[in-house]
Amino acid sequence: MKFISSLIGLLIINLTLFAQTNPIVLGNARFTVITPELIRLEYAVDQDFVDDPTLFAANRTARTSDFEVIKKDDGWVHISTSRMRVEYYTDGFPFGQTNFKIFYKKGNEEKRFMIYQENDKASNLGGTVPTLDGMNGEIEVDNGLLSREGWFIIKDDYKPILKDNWIENRSKNSIMDRYFFAYDTDYKAALKALTAISGEVPMPQKYALGAWYCRWWDYTADEYRALIQEYKEHDFPLDVMVFDMGWHTQKEAKEGTGHAGNRGWTGYTWNKELIPNPQALLSEMKKEHLHISLNDHPHDGIRNHEATYAQFMESLSKKPTDPTPLFDASDSTYMNAFFNYALAPNEALGVDFWWLDWQQDYLYPYVRGINGLTHLEWLNHLYFLNSKKDNKRGMNYSRWSGFGSHRYPIQFSGDYVGSWESLKFQVPFTVNSGNAGCFFWAHDIGGFFGEPKDKAWELYTRWTQFGLTNTSLRIHSVYDENLDRRPWLWGETAEKSMQIIYHLRSELMPYIYSTVWQAHTETLPVLRGMYLEYPETEEAYLHENQYLWGDAFISAPITSAGKGDNKIASQDVWLPEGVWYHFFNQEKFEGDQVITSSADINAFPLFIKGGLPIPMQDYTPRMTTSSIQNLRVKCYPGLQNQESSFKLYEDDGTSINYKKGEYTVTNLTYKRKDNTHKITITPEEGNFANQLKNRTYQVEFMGAKKAKSATINGKKAKVVYNDTLKCNTIKSKKVDTTKQLIIVINAEDL
Repeated sequence: MKFISSLIGLLIINLTLFAQTNPIVLGNARFTVITPELIRLEYAVDQDFVDDPTLFAANRTARTSDFEVIKKDDGWVHISTSRMRVEYYTDGFPFGQTNFKIFYKKGNEEKRFMIYQENDKASNLGGTVPTLDGMNGEIEVDNGLLSREGWFIIKDDYKPILKDNWIENRSKNSIMDRYFFAYDTDYKAALKALTAISGEVPMPQKYALGAWYCRWWDYTADEYRALIQEYKEHDFPLDVMVFDMGWHTQKEAKEGTGHAGNRGWTGYTWNKELIPNPQALLSEMKKEHLHISLNDHPHDGIRNHEATYAQFMESLSKKPTDPTPLFDASDSTYMNAFFNYALAPNEALGVDFWWLDWQQDYLYPYVRGINGLTHLEWLNHLYFLNSKKDNKRGMNYSRWSGFGSHRYPIQFSGDYVGSWESLKFQVPFTVNSGNAGCFFWAHDIGGFFGEPKDKAWELYTRWTQFGLTNTSLRIHSVYDENLDRRPWLWGETAEKSMQIIYHLRSELMPYIYSTVWQAHTETLPVLRGMYLEYPETEEAYLHENQYLWGDAFISAPITSAGKGDNKIASQDVWLPEGVWYHFFNQEKFEGDQVITSSADINAFPLFIKGGLPIPMQDYTPRMTTSSIQNLRVKCYPGLQNQESSFKLYEDDGTSINYKKGEYTVTNLTYKRKDNTHKITITPEEGNFANQLKNRTYQVEFMGAKKAKSATINGKKAKVVYNDTLKCNTIKSKKVDTTKQLIIVINAEDL
């Protein structure tokens, strides 16, 4: 039912229905109804409206027909959707207090927005910031899209436009260009509206979701080889190897602006003193199924000491003896040459993606000649586009640059101080970032700066536990011989605990990747504020230390020091309606209550929803590149008569073929009646290159007594019961993935 002014207003006869066009042009004003929750508001002299995309508004075709336009005889025009009503008096002037109003729905009330209003900080549910560089503990963050007031406005006034795939200033005739969101408490609809105008959340490279090793240190080639061997010997998974600045020459740099008193931070020529044969080293890593990233501070561009300098200058129609051109991100010719001669030669060696470590906004934040455009915002766009080659998904690792940056995963949160205060803040910071569309962080687990292992092993271990339920598990640290975050260097207790986490992340990768698919298709953060699912429940707004990790989990990482030899610490956790189980000890909890959950150093409060089957895989040291040979389906008893389902998503993990429909979905369903629990694995739907045609299936029915019986497709099945884990395991033979499996278990609750 349309949300319009009132029934009385509809009965007034001096109304005229407009022909249904979208956008609606009223003199020098233009309104585009993008979704019921989002309307674009433009004012331009001589109707010089902007149809080109901007770095925020990437999708100019987004619009809906679900609205109504009514013209009144007094000159006012009403544009109504189910969420709001825009009223504009066509007097020819820009939007102001006398000619423009928006009425939006908030609960059972109708509230008014005026054009001069700013987003309310107090009611905002939080957003993010470009970087946590140098910060220790809590800081103020920018607003996110979601507000308890039920509205938000994004100003794209005067922002540059993209014309023929390059940036330029917009016409000075464009006076106002704003996006008004009205969503009441339907926060999911608000996020969907954001991506409707700003572009979808892309599927990231799957390897980015795995375990990364990174350290600011000048490693030799043999030391990198030893690192890989140590990961094997200590039984830790590894997916991404990051080379910090030591990979390239530094002392040869004699010109440029520099950074931190050093001109050598920008560089593109390998340091042969440390790595004599880069091609050989990277080829060895590729054989190990590792993915490779290089650190890049591009602010000084290509200078005369670089190996490719002569070709670079020739491509600019210059001589090598000419003055070195300044780095100029506004010049398409310069940037094309830069990508061709700085990045491409290294990509040809096997580099998978770049760590765009732009830290120079304090020196020269804005791109030359372009109004209000920061280097970070523009370079994120260019680097991501440059990475989309050979049918591959884009991949850029860089700091957040504002609304629209969700199109460029994955984000780097900067050089944060490792402390309990920082860990405590980083939990809600990460969750609230999703309110701005920032879904993918690869934090410095443990902090960039920090104390050595004898003082900070507990903090590092707890931070790693937070990393389990994050979007990446990346370790990093400052240039300090006493600070190396290889887990086995932090003592036996810490190593054992962190190994549990690393192994769990490997086993849970099918669940993680399926949740990332939800981010792509539904604009749902991987880490979700409780209010996304429970917006009408006040308790959902009161516990910033916890979050939903996808559909199945509530995670509440420990963020304070524990007591005793086992470092036991507690956390208050709100459990919503339903039944929940502690993932580490199978303890059962009824929902709709706040509990105090304690854990020693080997666990933390992680709760899984009863009756929701989740997909897992066997542990593998390359968690993101292995096929699921044995699909493990873990499930806990649900409520009586409960029916639930979860979709397992699979694709090739690297290409953009998923956009062509090349992927598979397998539905995992659960149904309970009395003590009979039925888990159905539906036939796999879809296809993609090199998908498995057969696999074994292993149902792990947790948190129950030993099963009295079990069947697979009606035939009696063997049950193996682990009394410690309270787990009934039923395993199938190798089965065609297009066949359905129905597993019925008769088991009582504990």
